[in-house]
Amino acid sequence: MREVFVFGHKNPDTDSVTAAIALADLKSNLNIPCKPKVLGKINSETKFVLDHFKVEEPELLDDVKLQIKDLNYYKNCFVHDTDSLYMTYNYMMKNNLTGVPVIDKNNNFQGLLTSKMIGSELIQGDFTHLNTSYDNIIETLNGKEILKFDTEINGNIIAAAYNSTTFLDTFEFKKDTIMIVGDRHSLIEASIKFGIKLLIIVSNLEIKQEHLDLARANKVNIIRTNYDTFHTAKLICLANYTKNLSNDMRDISFNENDYYDEFKEKSIKLGYNNFSVVDNNNKCLGLIRITDLKNMNKKQVILVDHNEASQSVDGLDEAEILEIIDHHKLGNITTSMPINFRNMTVGSTNTIIYSMYIENHVQIKPQIAGLMLSGIISDTLKFTSPTTTPYDKYVAENLALICDIDIDKYANKMFKAGTVLKDKTIEEILDLDIKVFDEHNKRIAISQIITLNSEEIFEKKQDYIEKINEVKKNRAYDVFIVCITDIIKKGSYIFYDDASSEILSDAFSTNIYQGYFVSKLLSRKKQLIPLITNVIK
Repeated sequence: MREVFVFGHKNPDTDSVTAAIALADLKSNLNIPCKPKVLGKINSETKFVLDHFKVEEPELLDDVKLQIKDLNYYKNCFVHDTDSLYMTYNYMMKNNLTGVPVIDKNNNFQGLLTSKMIGSELIQGDFTHLNTSYDNIIETLNGKEILKFDTEINGNIIAAAYNSTTFLDTFEFKKDTIMIVGDRHSLIEASIKFGIKLLIIVSNLEIKQEHLDLARANKVNIIRTNYDTFHTAKLICLANYTKNLSNDMRDISFNENDYYDEFKEKSIKLGYNNFSVVDNNNKCLGLIRITDLKNMNKKQVILVDHNEASQSVDGLDEAEILEIIDHHKLGNITTSMPINFRNMTVGSTNTIIYSMYIENHVQIKPQIAGLMLSGIISDTLKFTSPTTTPYDKYVAENLALICDIDIDKYANKMFKAGTVLKDKTIEEILDLDIKVFDEHNKRIAISQIITLNSEEIFEKKQDYIEKINEVKKNRAYDVFIVCITDIIKKGSYIFYDDASSEILSDAFSTNIYQGYFVSKLLSRKKQLIPLITNVIK
């Protein structure tokens, strides 16, 4: 079973990160291999939580776009550069291929050889030279080993197809001569005495014992084949190493981590059907063919704490969504198949996941209970947010018993850790907890900053306003609102881009200005977003 990725929204907060970890733990207990991921840098509050319960931070997931490694390509499909052209051609025919990658002894990709190249070699190639192994010649000629002294055979081919006397008068033997001959014993004897490289006896003819003895003395390689002179001469060049065609082979390859859409676009431009797949070290992994890209192993994912495409991972439309666990309004994510979608009007995603543990009769480990409790405390602002339900409190109390935590003392430490803004740029602070919504063809960004001391922000009020306008322009937001939530004062200050003053005034039915304080405004989800979306058409 393939591993499933579980993750929350971009700009992850404590609820989304802990929910991903908790749900992955539950699924793994149910024999569904899952791995929690994050879609961005975790904030200081979440880091405090993970450190407190000694839980490793989930790995960053950049995207879930289809990659070549997700496609059903021909894995481990290649030949070696010391294989013969004959063997390579038969390999392609057996596997219904028109091309195959060639690798060296270390599995490094050398090039891609096609049947067209082999055919061209048969018509236009060098028929006189052979650079291969003794065994390749045996295989190509369906031959039999008679005498073998050299593993490598490198020489020039001659077929002794005319009168022995004429041949001896006109041909000069050399040490690299590879001679194809029948039962012309005078030629056989002369070539062996000279010490040629290889003697190929055709038509399964016998060799005199005296010639064999002489060949052993002179270390002359001998192969016998059933083929006649014509067929032997026709096939012998196919015994050559594949690397002999290295100048003609295509060296275009794709990395297994390359994206499918980029591969498809580039391959269409190149106009080829066969491509090699390599890893980061140029080791060949196999062959990919354009005509075979039908079945794709899409990455499988489970979403927690969001169901808006703009808040989710890049390439989500290329993944297979298995499940969504959320407590926000319905977003715009669609699926091609029915899925499990669990959405409840509670203050935290972890409250829902607690119910799933109970329903599946899975015991919650103290470490996981601590994470889930942290998510609930964070998202409900320790039960002060209007999104809080009695069930959230009930679940939090049960989780506190499991992990032996005093909620009030722990919450104060967690909020203190999460509201430290020093050493962060204004843009980093705006990005701590920002969500983007697509409503009525407009991109609405709402950032919420939780603080115990709002004065530190007002000291840089104008700098914040300038940065809000700059970020809005750079990221093409239509509306950018920043909600500074003061836990002590139990309310929020509103900052916004210059063009959104009227929208906010209409939403709150009063004259809104930069830094306007809204008492008891603690929930972006329940109190702010509905007001904004109602006035944006």
